[in-house]
Amino acid sequence: MTPKRFDPHRASRLSTDGQDEAVFPAVPEQNFQIRRMTLIALLVAAIVLPCLYVAIMAFSDLRTREADATNMTLRTVRVAEEHALKVFDMNETLDTRIVDLTEGLDDDGIRAREAAIHRKVRTMGGGYPQVAAVSIFGRDGALLVSSRVYPAPPVSIGEREDFVGLRDGHDLEHVSKVMTGHVAGEQVFNTGVERRAPDGTFAGVVSVALRPSYFDAFYRELLGGNDGAPMTMSLVRSDGAVLAHYPRRPREPATVAPDSPFAEAMNQGRRAGVARMRSNLDGDNMIVAFRHVGSYPVYVMCGYRASAMWAAWYRHLAVLILSIFTPSVALWCVIWLSLRRLSAEEEAWERWQAEASMRRSIESAYRQSRKMEALGTLVGSVAHDFNNLLMILAANVQIARRRGAPGLDRELSAMERALKSGQSLTRQLLGVARKQPLRNETVALERWLPACRDLLRASLGAKVSLVMDIGAGVWPMRVDVAELELALINIAVNARDAMPNGGRFTVRATNITFRHEDGFPLTGDFVQVSLEDTGAGMAPEVLARAFEPLFTTKAKGMGTGLGLPQVFAFCERSGGLAAIDSAVGAGTSVRLYLPRASEESAVDTPVETDAEHQGALHGLRILLVEDNEEVAAGTEALLQMMGHQVTCVFNADMALRLLRDAYAQRARTGEPVPFELVLSDIHMPGALNGIDLAEAIRTLDVTLPVILVTGYAEELDRARHVNVRVLSKPFDIALLESLLQGIQRELVQTGLDPATHHAQ
Repeated sequence: MTPKRFDPHRASRLSTDGQDEAVFPAVPEQNFQIRRMTLIALLVAAIVLPCLYVAIMAFSDLRTREADATNMTLRTVRVAEEHALKVFDMNETLDTRIVDLTEGLDDDGIRAREAAIHRKVRTMGGGYPQVAAVSIFGRDGALLVSSRVYPAPPVSIGEREDFVGLRDGHDLEHVSKVMTGHVAGEQVFNTGVERRAPDGTFAGVVSVALRPSYFDAFYRELLGGNDGAPMTMSLVRSDGAVLAHYPRRPREPATVAPDSPFAEAMNQGRRAGVARMRSNLDGDNMIVAFRHVGSYPVYVMCGYRASAMWAAWYRHLAVLILSIFTPSVALWCVIWLSLRRLSAEEEAWERWQAEASMRRSIESAYRQSRKMEALGTLVGSVAHDFNNLLMILAANVQIARRRGAPGLDRELSAMERALKSGQSLTRQLLGVARKQPLRNETVALERWLPACRDLLRASLGAKVSLVMDIGAGVWPMRVDVAELELALINIAVNARDAMPNGGRFTVRATNITFRHEDGFPLTGDFVQVSLEDTGAGMAPEVLARAFEPLFTTKAKGMGTGLGLPQVFAFCERSGGLAAIDSAVGAGTSVRLYLPRASEESAVDTPVETDAEHQGALHGLRILLVEDNEEVAAGTEALLQMMGHQVTCVFNADMALRLLRDAYAQRARTGEPVPFELVLSDIHMPGALNGIDLAEAIRTLDVTLPVILVTGYAEELDRARHVNVRVLSKPFDIALLESLLQGIQRELVQTGLDPATHHAQ
C-alpha cells in the first residue's frame, strides 16, 4: 500500500485551533495563483500583441507598397506613352514629307534624281537622334535612296515582313520588328508608309529606321539611370514583339508571352490597364502598367519587380521587428524573471507558513500539555484515593465470595459491575491527565480491527451501520491495545449520539508520511485511522473545544467530557496526534495518527500450568507495604484467604529496616529470611517510595521477588527499569493470584520450596 503524502493546505483542524486564532492573528493570504495568472496574461499579451501589431503593420505596409508600385508604374507609363507618341507622330510627319517629295516619280525617276533626293532626305532625317536612316524602296522592294549612303547599295527588302505587310495594306506592319539594318548593321525597327502611283497602285515604301537604343536611354533616364532599379520599361508592338526594353534585353528579339495577362489585354484591344505577370524577359514577377500609343500598333509597358518590392518590404519588416521585439524581449525577460521570483517567493511563503504552522502547533501543544499537567496533578491525587477505595471494595468483594455469602450473589455481582465502571472511569481520568500507564505492543490493524467489529456494533447501536475499509498493506503500529479500543469506543459512542435516527459509521486506515517541510507537528511514517460519521456535525465554536477535557454538549448525565480528550491524550502519548474535521450538517471525521511500528513483535504465549506442581504449591510469606490502612487490611485478608502468610508495614522506610534486620540476622545465625515476596505500593509517604525500596532490595538480595503496585504512568516506566513485576491500579485480583502462583512455581523449580521454609 503506497503511503499518502501530507498536503499542508488540507491539514486537519487540530484541537487547539480556536486558541491559536486568539494567540496568532490570521496572516493575510498571499494569492500567488492570481499573481501568477496575471504575469502569465501579461507575458501572453507581451508576446501576442507585438506579434499582432507587427503582422498588421507588415500587411498594411505590403499593401501600401503594392499600391505605391502600381501608382508609380501608372505615372511612369503615361510619361513613356506621351514620349512614344511624339516620336511616332514625328516619324509619320517625316514619312509624309518624303512621300510628297517623291510624288509623281516612279522608280526610274527617283534613281535619276537620287543625288538631290539623298541630300534632302539626309537633311530631313539627320537632325533626330532616334532616326538611324531614312530609306525609299521601289515597287519590288529595291533600295532607291538612303539618307546614310550615296549611291544606294543594291539592297532589296521585297521579302521582308514589313514591306509585304505595307504592300498588302496591313496596319501592323507600319511598325516592323527589331532587326539588323542592311546598310549600317545596327539594331533598328522601322516605321513605314506606302507610296502610291498616280493611278493609286502600290509604288513602293518610305521607311524611317528608329534606334531601340534611343528608347533604352530615355527609359534609363526616366527610371532613375540605375540598372539595378526595381522598374522596367518596354516598347512593344501590338502582336507582342518587343521593340525596346530597359534594362537592356539580350540581343535576340523577344516577344511577350502569348499567355500573359498583358498579351490577353492587347488581343482584347484594351488601351490601358494594370496586370500582374511573370516577365519572360528577366523571369521576375511584375506589376505591369501598359498604355496604347495613339493610333499606332504599339504599347508602352512599365513593370515593377515584385522581388524588389518584397526585398524592400523585408528590410522594413526587419527594422520593424527589431524595433518592436527588442523591447518586447526585454519585457519577456522581466516577466519571466518575475515568474521565477514569484515561484521562489511562493516556496518561501509556503515554507514560512509550514514553519509558522508547526510553531503554532508546538506552542499550542505546549499550552495543552501544561493544562493537562495541571489537570493531571489534580486528577492524579483524586484518582489515587479513588483507586484505593476501589481496591478496598474489590478486596472485600473477593473475600465475601471466597468465604461464601449465601443469598448475596446478586448484590456482589452488582458491586463487581460498579467496580468495573469505577475502574473504567478512573482509567479515563488518568488517561486524560496522562497518568494512565500504557502497555504498548505491535498491532496489525487488518487483523485486529475485524475482531473489534462486534464491540463497535454494540457501541453504535442497531440504527447505525458499520463500514470498515482496511487495506491489506496498512503498516503495523505500536500502541496500547486497551487504550486504542477505548478510543474507538468513545468515538463510536459520540457518533451514535450524533445520529439518533441512524446513519453510517466508517472506519478507514491508510498509510501516511509527514515531512518536516509539510508544516505538520509530526514527521515520519504513521497509520491514519479515520472514523467518519454522517451525523449532525459540530458548530465551529464546539469544534474548537472538542478535545478540551470535561467539555461536553450532551444533556446532564449523558456525557462526562472525557471521551475525546482520552482519544487525544492516547494518540499524543503514543507518539502520534488526533485531529478532527466537522461542519454542521456534514458529519464529523476524527483522524488518529499513530506511529508505525519498526518491526512486528512476537506475541507471548501463555505459560501453561504444570499440573504436576499445581497441587504441591504452598502459601508464600509476603511482606505487604501499603500506607492506606483500609487497603492494607483488605489486601492482607485476601492474601491470607489465598493461603499466604502476610506481614504488613505502612511505609517503605519501615519495610527496608525490617528487611535489613532480617538479612543481618541471617548473616549472624544462618536463619532464613522470613519473607519470600515483597508486595509494595509505590506512592507512599516517607523518605522512600516503592521503587526506592525495590532498588534497595536488589542490593540486599537479587533473588527476592518484588511486586510493585501503582496507578501512575511515570512511576510505571521507572519501575520497569528496576526489572520487577508491576501491577497498575486498579488491578484484577485474579491477575495478582496468577502472579503469586507463578512465583510459587519458580521457588519450587529452584529448590526453595515454601513448605521447606515453613518446616524450618
